[in-house]
Amino acid sequence: MKSISSRVAFCGVAAALSVVLMFLSGLIPVATLAIPALAGCFLISVVAEAGVRWGFGVYAVCAVLSFFLAPDREAALFYVLFFGYYPVLYAILGRIGNRALRYLAKFGIFNAAVISEGVISIYLLGIPLESVAFLGKLTPLFLLLMGNLVFLLYDYCMDGLIVQYFRRLHPQVERIFRRK
Repeated sequence: MKSISSRVAFCGVAAALSVVLMFLSGLIPVATLAIPALAGCFLISVVAEAGVRWGFGVYAVCAVLSFFLAPDREAALFYVLFFGYYPVLYAILGRIGNRALRYLAKFGIFNAAVISEGVISIYLLGIPLESVAFLGKLTPLFLLLMGNLVFLLYDYCMDGLIVQYFRRLHPQVERIFRRK
């Protein structure tokens, strides 16, 4: 994709799809984590077709619009603090040659986002800590451990999605923009 107008159009469509998905968080309240994760996946195509800088731009637009339009504030918070920028950051972290350092960086970013989300949810959004304290004092540690396991699966799936995007959709997107 060479022209700026093509990039703007493509990024606009990806941003619109992402924001519409975030808007649906009010219709499916049990998908507080799933919807932001799916909305962030649209940024895979933006990074692949337009680059990392455009990916961060689309993330910024979607983050602002999600806070204004998404009925589920916690879902918007998950998008802003992790799921929105992680597909873009994935491309940058993939450049780290040492696998152990790469995963250390990924888990560090994830854990910082999860802890920030927890603190913001409790102190700013007013979600009572007692509503998630089913194990007593060990609940936050247990949830963080389970979250890290789910993140490992999410990261693995992100890798598969990127491979499938380049295998199936990228050639078609290239062909569409080459016709111009």
